[in-house]
Amino acid sequence: MVEEKIIKEIKFGILSPDEIRKMSVVAITTDQLYDPDGRPIPGGLMDPRLGAAIPGQRCETCGNDYRLCPGHFGRIELALPVINVGFARHIYEILRATCRNCGRIKLPERELKRYLKLLERLKNKWPLLAKALINEVKQRAAKTTECPHCKEHNYKIVFEKPYKYYEDRPAGRVPLNPREVRSRLEKIPDDDVKLLGLDPKEARPEWMVLTVLPVPPIHVRPSIVLETGIRAEDDLTHKLADIVRTNEKLRETLESGMPHSVIDEWWNLLQYHVATYIDNELPKIPVARQRGGLGRPLKGLAQRLKGKEGRFRGNLSGKRVNFSARTVISPDPNISINEVGVPIEIAKILTVAVRVTPWNIEELRKYVINGPDKWPGANYVIDPRGRKIDLRFADRKSIAEALQPGWIVERHLKDGDIVLFNRQPSLHRMSIMAHIVRVLPGKTFRLNLLVCPPYNADFDGDEMNLHVPRTEEAQAEARELMLVQFHILTPRYGGVIIGGLQDYISGAYLLTSKATILTLDDVVDLLAAAKYEGEIPEPVILSPKKLWTGKQLVSLFLPKDFTFRGKAKISSGAFACSDELCWNDSYIVIKNGELLEGVFDKKAIGAEQTESVLHQLTKEYGFDYVRRLMDTLFKMFLRYIEKHGFTMTLEDVALPPEAKEHIREILKEAEKKVQELIEQYREGRLEPVPGRTLEETLELKIIEALTDARRKIEQYVADVLDPFNNVFIMARTGARGNELNITQMAAILGQQTVRGERISRGYRGRYLPHFKPGDLGPAARGFVYHGFYDGLTPTEVFFHAAGGREGLVDTAVRTSQSGYMQRRLINALQDLRVEYDGTVRLPDGTLVQIKYGEDGVDPMKSAHGKAVNVDRVIERVIGWRT
Repeated sequence: MVEEKIIKEIKFGILSPDEIRKMSVVAITTDQLYDPDGRPIPGGLMDPRLGAAIPGQRCETCGNDYRLCPGHFGRIELALPVINVGFARHIYEILRATCRNCGRIKLPERELKRYLKLLERLKNKWPLLAKALINEVKQRAAKTTECPHCKEHNYKIVFEKPYKYYEDRPAGRVPLNPREVRSRLEKIPDDDVKLLGLDPKEARPEWMVLTVLPVPPIHVRPSIVLETGIRAEDDLTHKLADIVRTNEKLRETLESGMPHSVIDEWWNLLQYHVATYIDNELPKIPVARQRGGLGRPLKGLAQRLKGKEGRFRGNLSGKRVNFSARTVISPDPNISINEVGVPIEIAKILTVAVRVTPWNIEELRKYVINGPDKWPGANYVIDPRGRKIDLRFADRKSIAEALQPGWIVERHLKDGDIVLFNRQPSLHRMSIMAHIVRVLPGKTFRLNLLVCPPYNADFDGDEMNLHVPRTEEAQAEARELMLVQFHILTPRYGGVIIGGLQDYISGAYLLTSKATILTLDDVVDLLAAAKYEGEIPEPVILSPKKLWTGKQLVSLFLPKDFTFRGKAKISSGAFACSDELCWNDSYIVIKNGELLEGVFDKKAIGAEQTESVLHQLTKEYGFDYVRRLMDTLFKMFLRYIEKHGFTMTLEDVALPPEAKEHIREILKEAEKKVQELIEQYREGRLEPVPGRTLEETLELKIIEALTDARRKIEQYVADVLDPFNNVFIMARTGARGNELNITQMAAILGQQTVRGERISRGYRGRYLPHFKPGDLGPAARGFVYHGFYDGLTPTEVFFHAAGGREGLVDTAVRTSQSGYMQRRLINALQDLRVEYDGTVRLPDGTLVQIKYGEDGVDPMKSAHGKAVNVDRVIERVIGWRT
């Protein structure tokens, strides 16, 4: 039995010059890579001893080929030490805290011993307190000017980013070169090193100043051969060549006894090359570029690691994976909300590993015989010894006969398999859910329209990712925890996020309206679309012919003990109702599973609603029931809107001439009010709003007057237009749009704004040359008098474009900012977890909350934040007073 090994801790250190030399297999002494014949030069950056990186090559160090050779380090012996720019800040803190003469921390011996004992006690048990103690020691020591150990006077150390240090002496500021810095760090005793937050065995401070530079193996910086046959080297190789070249030049100047100014020049250049090799985004120094400073910036070691495309986020935390597919999504209202339509082409590439048992052996033999080309088939077979057989090149019949329990067949994806479906950006839990596969023709993934809101998906070219869980455990977890139906309620506030939208809402409203009367043919057609298998109810009208209502058909799908009452979305304005004594069909009454009054609109079956019919059904009858409801009743809504016909015409937003005249009167009145305000402002009679200037007060009052006019017009348009035309039905039921959209189409667009203010920036004294300088009237500052029905004037189009541009820019900026904020928040909170005792803790046991959320309530199961909706509980138990 293999002993289980648990990682207790991970420790980071700094490589010492001795360790770098030990792990190195060759000293790099030349910047030349290849000889004229194209062979790597010994002692160059592509020396064969650094590892075999191309097929057919044998490593001169370990003897392995390119697949097995791990790669080997080289080294560059630096002529003079240079600062490791990654540690520049730490070096500064250490120099400030220690004595320039004896290297001790500038605190009394007794205090140092006490601090050391305290640090040993805190280190393992309370790491945060240990860190605070180290910071305290550094800060106190930095403030001390006279060393208590050797009485030497210490000067102020100045750090100039990215890697220069100075000492403020009485005679002036003196630079500290890396050699001087290193000699000071070498003097620090081991006990003092511990108090500076370092482990002297793993990370001596002088190792932060480089004397030997490790050269990574060729595997880390492979060269590529372009189509032209030219060999292109990695950015790191280019940078290392610069370092070797400069280092050799510096060595020559030292050996030939050149003046200090020349030596310093080459030393500074070596420091620059080493610094930009480590990090090529340093402040105050030029970026190293390809082709002599003209090409793109080179990627340093830091750039390889950090950021979205870096090693951690791009290749470790998240990465492109096997057993996944991506294609465009398209709508399919005929599949279940739990299902996803997968193209056959994809199903034949993605595989599920199935272990052969006596119960499935015959089925799997058929798949093996079908092979990779015929669906459902199989792509690979793995025998008990772990040998993988590719069925494209094998005798499939003989393999099918040899199949035995214990073998593994990697078969095609087929109906009933579980897969994960994801749309980016993944912003919340429901951005990745488990779906059941339905293999269908075509080249797109098919999605039930009801599942669009949680993914924020639409069908204007969106692409989505599909992942196949590989193990039985992963498949079981996906099926039991991630299936779409378990995410009908959102964990944000407990409302339904998977629900009706657009055509579903319009269809539900039309079907449940009391004006809808159905013949037997209609009833049969609608119930067939909903896959209803029960008895047809008795008709409500028997003569002259049998007729049914839409409410009757909806009632067939509701639980027989379900009771509900509440306002519909259409309950507003002239249609408002506050109780069941309602003539407008705008108050929903369901008693014992019978829809007696009201229509189903957004407030009854819509997505992202709380306390709706759909919400109460989900909470009281469970996810499985509501999933069945969405797969049946909701199809009936679509079928009805298909039969009924539903479209909008230009005439739906056409106003009669007298209505247009009335709107002109409202606008004249508003203009008159605006002119009065402008006159008051110019004559100095305008009373300023507290905290605002006179100009700001004028703007506020003008916007107020124009907004008031637009509201009056909105109300008037709502009264004039036919409330039962299709445009109004969409707006009032919540299927799409609102009354403001109708007003903008039919009558007036209103004030266009940029940053919440009337449009003002443009030409000097005016926005456009079509107006007089200093004109403060509505037309000159972005008020659009026309609606889309009549069409906009050229200046109005310009104003409208300016307002619309702000929306586009704002959307792009807000997306990136909120994405970054969410990322930071998740990183800060990801370690919090709810323990079995109901407390919220950090991994080290630190208590964050005594009770999760202070009330122990899961928001998904709450009544919009409340633990229990008491009124609903009473209503269910005793019904309501009649």
